[in-house]
Amino acid sequence: MSWIGVFDLFKIGVGPSSSHTVGPMIASLRFALELDSLNLLHLTSSLRVELFGSLALTGVGHATDSAVLMGLLGEHPETIDPALIIPRKQSIVVSKRLRILDRREIDFDPSTELIFHRDKFLPEHPNAMRFTAFDSSGQTLLFQQSYSVGGGFVVIEGKDNLVSPGSDSQAEIPFAYTSANDLLSHCKRTGLSISQIVQRNELVYCDEAEITKRLDKIWQVMEESIARGSEATGVLPGGLGVRRRANHLLKRLTASTPDQGILDPMRYMDWVTLFALAVNEENAAGGRVVTAPTNGAAGVVPAVMAYYQRFIAGSCREGLHDFLRTAAAIGSLYKRNASLSAAEMGCQGEVGVACSMAAGGLAAVMGGTPEQIENAAEIGMEHNLGLTCDPVGGLVQVPCIERNTMGAIKAINAARLAVLYGDGTHRVSLDRVIETMRQTGVDMQSKYKETSLGGLAVNVINC
Repeated sequence: MSWIGVFDLFKIGVGPSSSHTVGPMIASLRFALELDSLNLLHLTSSLRVELFGSLALTGVGHATDSAVLMGLLGEHPETIDPALIIPRKQSIVVSKRLRILDRREIDFDPSTELIFHRDKFLPEHPNAMRFTAFDSSGQTLLFQQSYSVGGGFVVIEGKDNLVSPGSDSQAEIPFAYTSANDLLSHCKRTGLSISQIVQRNELVYCDEAEITKRLDKIWQVMEESIARGSEATGVLPGGLGVRRRANHLLKRLTASTPDQGILDPMRYMDWVTLFALAVNEENAAGGRVVTAPTNGAAGVVPAVMAYYQRFIAGSCREGLHDFLRTAAAIGSLYKRNASLSAAEMGCQGEVGVACSMAAGGLAAVMGGTPEQIENAAEIGMEHNLGLTCDPVGGLVQVPCIERNTMGAIKAINAARLAVLYGDGTHRVSLDRVIETMRQTGVDMQSKYKETSLGGLAVNVINC
């Protein structure tokens, strides 16, 4: 069984979308690297890139075209400088020239060779891409069909895509699980926490020092996105005229007197709202964020982690790591048994999953038992079932930014219900709610699944 670990669920990347930006950048980079590995790069004279379904319908607003071009240049979402994406794209548009992997320069006109098939869905997945390289005589050198299946995960047709990046497909993890019931059974049998189970599995692939370093890096990037988003002002790109609000909220909160906080105990929730707004405004602006488990839902987990760090007594670095490991265990169940793709599940697969992950993570650091953690995660999803993805103008702004604040608040409430006022016994299991989410996503009309063809996207005038 392939292991879906912490560093699969939490990826460092750029906004505004994991499925429409991070995934396509990785897919196009893999295609370019494949050309190189097959010694076909020097023979390549032209390229054609085709986008289908949701990628085509909302791709411009989600910067899919920019992402594809950056990947072909050899850039990776984790290391690219977000500030250079627009100017480098404009250079290609104006010059109609592209340097594949920054080595092989070819003629490439994005207006004709980067094709958006807005009226065509491929049966395998709504987020489909085709890459074709040709030689000077027009003969096909390499064809590759890829799918961005949510959360930055990419499946290449005809290849083994089940193994986590960088992992050993033959490695045997000590605690394999495909359901929450399996996970709880491991905990009950061994006396280990969910976080400890995940840590033991991660140790198969890298040592403890490396795991610690990478967990610290994830939280560092989350904190930086909160800080940048809290400082930035102005209007978000894309044409909707959505103003950044996090900075204004920060000023209001820091100007408050202690007495105001006593009179208004919900002030803590305002801080959580600030954290989530800041991250998702950064994401909408194409900044660096952590896919958690998607970019559209990137503000939920950081906001709840920041709540834990700042407002819960006894918070510590190891607690932050426990939060991430526990949240990843929960997210992996959604990835394995349903989907993280809004194009398949609607926003229940993004903000809903992030809420469930954050609820479980917070329950863990509040001292919850494995059963209470599972209960918190279940509550987090149960009250997001049926959530549609209907971005106005194809942008990850309305309703996406505010929706992250709601997901974060729900996660905190879910954790408190499960840990402070529950004993872990409950009627609906996490496994049942994951299956319900999957069935709901299958039944949901496609216009409500990241196409901008239904819901708010057609009832809000975009002018």
